[in-house]
Amino acid sequence: MARHRRPKEGQAVYRNSAFVLASTATTAALGFLFWVVVARFYTPAEVGIATSLISAMSLISYLSLFGLNNTLIRFPATSDARNAQLTLALCAVSVAGGVLALGYLAGLPWYGEKLLFVRENPLAVTTFAVLCAFAALNQLAKSVFMGARAPELNVLSDGLMQGVAKLALPASLTGFGMYGIVGSTGIGFAAAVLCALFLMRRRLGFRFDLRVGGTRLREQFSYSLASYVAGLLNLLPQLILPLIVLHHLGAEATGYFYVAFQIAGLLNAIAFSVGEALFAEGSHDPTQVPMLLRRTAVIIAAAQTPAAAVIAGGSGLILWVFGPGYSDAARPLLVAFAIGSLAVALSAWANFALKITRQLRQLVVNNAVFAVVTVSLALLWAPRGLVWIGWAWGLGNLASGLVALVAVVRGRRGQTPQRGAAPAEPAPTPTPVDRPHGLGTRTPS
Repeated sequence: MARHRRPKEGQAVYRNSAFVLASTATTAALGFLFWVVVARFYTPAEVGIATSLISAMSLISYLSLFGLNNTLIRFPATSDARNAQLTLALCAVSVAGGVLALGYLAGLPWYGEKLLFVRENPLAVTTFAVLCAFAALNQLAKSVFMGARAPELNVLSDGLMQGVAKLALPASLTGFGMYGIVGSTGIGFAAAVLCALFLMRRRLGFRFDLRVGGTRLREQFSYSLASYVAGLLNLLPQLILPLIVLHHLGAEATGYFYVAFQIAGLLNAIAFSVGEALFAEGSHDPTQVPMLLRRTAVIIAAAQTPAAAVIAGGSGLILWVFGPGYSDAARPLLVAFAIGSLAVALSAWANFALKITRQLRQLVVNNAVFAVVTVSLALLWAPRGLVWIGWAWGLGNLASGLVALVAVVRGRRGQTPQRGAAPAEPAPTPTPVDRPHGLGTRTPS
């Protein structure tokens, strides 16, 4: 029986980074087309209102994970219990997504008065809850493929399937107003989840299993909780900034803000993609972490810097595709986001480094710095105009990145991990041979 050929030591990070970037590029290209269509068929005010709900959907999807996405990568169960681990995670995340969506709508009087009309329609409430559940499941599925060291499957599900599904809908749903934008986005998540479940079954051998024993979820609860709190703090600005713009500058400005933020998000995805590959490979073989940190830092710097320059230099032309109003109103903001992407790259890389070395307390502190600095500056500067929101975002990332970098440097000093043992772990980490390449198999990856 032929053995599966493993990548050379330290080389898998390049392969995984390439596939994660391919998934990101696919999502980016189709997402760009989606927002071009939306900008052409919907008014800026409709875009502004819809993007506030989409931002909430994004935040809810991450909150619903409860850190399980990181745990599935960092501490996968043995092959016999892997199906049960994934089944419990899928069930928990889907229920949490729906419940948190209802909680978000219930709290609108305190933080989103202009969105209260959504609660008046029972069908809209139910649909929003279901779509949030699918958004959360899509996030978890991406981590499943990363943990299985099969990021190429994300290209098919989260990249192609999601992008094509949502791109096909907005032009035909204009009669529903801003609900057409939100619905198209949510249906894209649903299509990605169905595709991911199919791939998990066919390519990874996944089968639903409701057993609890051996899943390691209870044993790694503290890790899940810490990464969950850190993720919450990291995502808060993404929910709060659109609400700040909506409150101080109006719905139309919120539409301009969101389009620029989406473009910047595609740029920032470079660092996050490489960081995800770092996390997956470092979890697979902890002895490679120092080398992986150096290599991924070089990859991010080499890719992010020219990309930021291109976006900043071509900001006017890029936004013109969405319409003359977007080019005039959002160009300075997009330039600020492009410059700030270098700070985002530093912060993202350092966050993944803290996560993989289990500096959990510092991870929470670092993301608290990001949330406090970003939101505080945005509240202070919002009356000055949209571009100041961009500078607040960049400075918040810079502050958290510098704080985390100091912690990473201090944490790596004097650490010389031995092969087969993860640094500073309370229980032994499975060796690479014990890590499942797929599900229900012990074939070495």
